[in-house]
Amino acid sequence: MSSYGVGVFGIGWVAGEHIRAYMHSPHMKVMALATRRKQSAQAAREKLGLDCDIVDTFDDLLERNDIHVIDICSPNALHAEEAVSAAEAGKHCLIEKPITTTLEDAVRLQRSARERGLSLAVDHMMVENVYNHRARELIGRGAIGEVNDISLHMEFCYGSAPDEAASWRCADPKERGGPIGDVGSHCLYMAEFLLDSEVLSLACVYMPRTLDIAVENGAVVQFRLCSGVQGTVRVAFNQPRGGLGGTLSSNLGYEIYGAQGVIRGYGTLFQLSGHPGEPVEVRLELDDFRRTEKIRIDPVQNIYQAVIAKHAESIVNDTPLDAGDALHNLQLVLGCYESADRQGQTINF
Repeated sequence: MSSYGVGVFGIGWVAGEHIRAYMHSPHMKVMALATRRKQSAQAAREKLGLDCDIVDTFDDLLERNDIHVIDICSPNALHAEEAVSAAEAGKHCLIEKPITTTLEDAVRLQRSARERGLSLAVDHMMVENVYNHRARELIGRGAIGEVNDISLHMEFCYGSAPDEAASWRCADPKERGGPIGDVGSHCLYMAEFLLDSEVLSLACVYMPRTLDIAVENGAVVQFRLCSGVQGTVRVAFNQPRGGLGGTLSSNLGYEIYGAQGVIRGYGTLFQLSGHPGEPVEVRLELDDFRRTEKIRIDPVQNIYQAVIAKHAESIVNDTPLDAGDALHNLQLVLGCYESADRQGQTINF
């Protein structure tokens, strides 16, 4: 059985999820961690019980012959430089969303990986949630009739605390870490996944500013898919929604409207997988206007493990991924910003 060494750069919450996923992979082994704050790597190693090295810099990871895959969980604006360097060093790469912050950099990175036969992937983990797969299946077999509308929403409170406001996500618009780039991106790729059709056009406007952060407070996006279905995305950092419970259980999800019913997802647009013991229960409902069926799925899969497994399989089987989905998603996100900056002008793709 082939085994590949992994170097993880940028050790925050999501890196911990990636590392846990690698620990379940028969093909991947975390060999080293690196981050700008060494104590974060040391804490992660101890907490997760890892047998790996801690190195000082990103370049230290690239120089290791026992590292074949670089997992990038650093701030968005660093992705391009780091991932291109990884490709030039002959390393496969998995990047936490977004792929980069500009289309030019994304194309350059994709080309660099392709030329070297390397597998390049970006963590669009919500497509791996089994409840989202079931919703897509229900739509595909006509459970709610012809669909003509979808609404997706990820609105919560982030940036009101001083440390949050000072974070790269809130303090620098060039990071594309505000609500549009941070969670609007998830909503857009999930709309395409659920309805099996790409976004044809969109128009976006910013929400009123009630939070003192450098990035947008929120946005509303109207879009149309190639299939003709219209949709709406609502994203925000300035919506308390009662607290964590209200945010997770009722606000991070979607409604899909058909002529004969509605599918509603709760907690389906988040880092949840549907396992027992998660902060809230992931729920999927099928409403045919007469009764509402609560759909339960057992077993479920960890969404991060599924992403890691697909990337690993592409390396083992020499069928490299090219992150085409991530480049497309970045194009949509940048289209949202362009439209909002032009007072809601429609952007066609």
